[in-house]
Amino acid sequence: MHKLNDMLERLALPLKKISICLLRIGLGVSFFLHGYGKIPIQQSFIDWLSIKSIPFPEITAHLIAWGEIVSGIGILLGGLIGAKSYVAGNLITRLSGGAVMVIMIGALLIAHSNWGIFFGDRGSILFASEQLFLLLLGTYFAIEGNDN
Repeated sequence: MHKLNDMLERLALPLKKISICLLRIGLGVSFFLHGYGKIPIQQSFIDWLSIKSIPFPEITAHLIAWGEIVSGIGILLGGLIGAKSYVAGNLITRLSGGAVMVIMIGALLIAHSNWGIFFGDRGSILFASEQLFLLLLGTYFAIEGNDN
């Protein structure tokens, strides 16, 4: 067992420095695409927010879409800027991770409240787990910033 572990460690060692970048790219691109897909804002999205009793649904629709776009870009840029300016990059990463957290908590409570992670239709379980994964990644970057 030790030999297998040592062999895997040798294989992984050159990639350890980029492993966090892979998570950053996954979250940043995913969130950017989620927001970009909402532009232009459709009346059906505004109407749906209104049905859910969300205040100021037209403004909220724009805040959601642009919040996803900007926080996705922020997760990506925070790492790039952090290579040159630690404090600025760290701040951008943490604020963007916090924005992802807030958006995903809202999404889970409002948009996906009827989806179970451990029960329900197979598709909804898988999609709910993706939402939870995005929330956890946002939380990770909000807590860790660029300290990883």
